[in-house]
Amino acid sequence: MLGLKALPLFSAPSSLIFPSFKHLKRPFTLSTKPFKSSITMSTIEHVVLFKVKDDTDQGKVNMMLNNLNGLVSLEPVVHLTAGPVLRTKSPISSFTHMLHSRYKSKEELNAYAVHPDHQRVVKENVVPICDDIMAVDWVADNDPTPLSPPPGSAIKVTFLKLKENVPNEVQGEILGEIKGIKEGISGVQQITCGENFSARAKGFSLASVAVFAGVEEMEAAVGKEEYANLQKQNVKDNLDGVIVDCSVLVTTSLVFILLHWVARLSYSIWLKPEWQERLLKQ
Repeated sequence: MLGLKALPLFSAPSSLIFPSFKHLKRPFTLSTKPFKSSITMSTIEHVVLFKVKDDTDQGKVNMMLNNLNGLVSLEPVVHLTAGPVLRTKSPISSFTHMLHSRYKSKEELNAYAVHPDHQRVVKENVVPICDDIMAVDWVADNDPTPLSPPPGSAIKVTFLKLKENVPNEVQGEILGEIKGIKEGISGVQQITCGENFSARAKGFSLASVAVFAGVEEMEAAVGKEEYANLQKQNVKDNLDGVIVDCSVLVTTSLVFILLHWVARLSYSIWLKPEWQERLLKQ
């Protein structure tokens, strides 16, 4: 299981480096974005796991997290948070950081993926310092409320790799066991699950995300009914691998957004020659 702490993720505003936001259709907002529609939507869950190189300077890691969290302001994003993994219970997982985000449709996830600012952050801040990256996407079996968990929430994901040629009805039974976790564990505020459709999932085909009020609630719940569900014979007999790892604290907040925006404005002002000349004379 993996997790984050909110405050240590961010360096001082003066050291932040942000992507260009000239492509944004609107200014920064909180990750809690209102959704007004009478039509039932299908929430898309998007989880990315990163393995940062062992010798990476912490400043570069902070820059990666700052810029990933800054992508919450992009038009297609409903919710986004990224940070370091607190711990993992899965021997097959060596990932160090995680991003969790939500979208209203596959089309909006695709729009986020190809957005110039997202592409820039990946190219400049993620790829140079990561040894491994894994992404899992699924259509949630329900529309969680709120779509953007409040700051301080703990988010944990579970990925299952099934053996070859597992019948669809068996996959459905396993998903049913995952869904049953919410009823069996106190403290779970949200849980969604579904079949992966990402080509970067390294063979993991089923996934779930559980949201708790905080780390304490998550720690008190994890490893009990969930472990029992995963140990049921019809589940064990069809599994080829399990990652029960990634827990993160939701870190995107008003304070971060304001700091992010102030630093961006300060950096833009500094680039103007007349301001550089004026400040250097003081």
